Amino acid sequence: MKKIKYLILAASIILPVAGCTNMSKTQQGTVSGGAIGAGAGLGIAAISGGNLWVGTAVGAGAGALTGYMISK
Repeated sequence: MKKIKYLILAASIILPVAGCTNMSKTQQGTVSGGAIGAGAGLGIAAISGGNLWVGTAVGAGAGALTGYMISK
């Protein structure tokens, strides 16, 4: 049973990354920025005691915008 859980976890990590191979540099920058921003927003919201969903959403939006602007 543990092997199945680890296989599902590995597939859920690998498959989204494999879908990024046909993206342009701008698209990859936007997605990467959004992912990094979401993680940062979640961490800041957790530390400050804020709403985790709002922190993640705001961080993802800001990160995606920043990633887009940098890659342009």
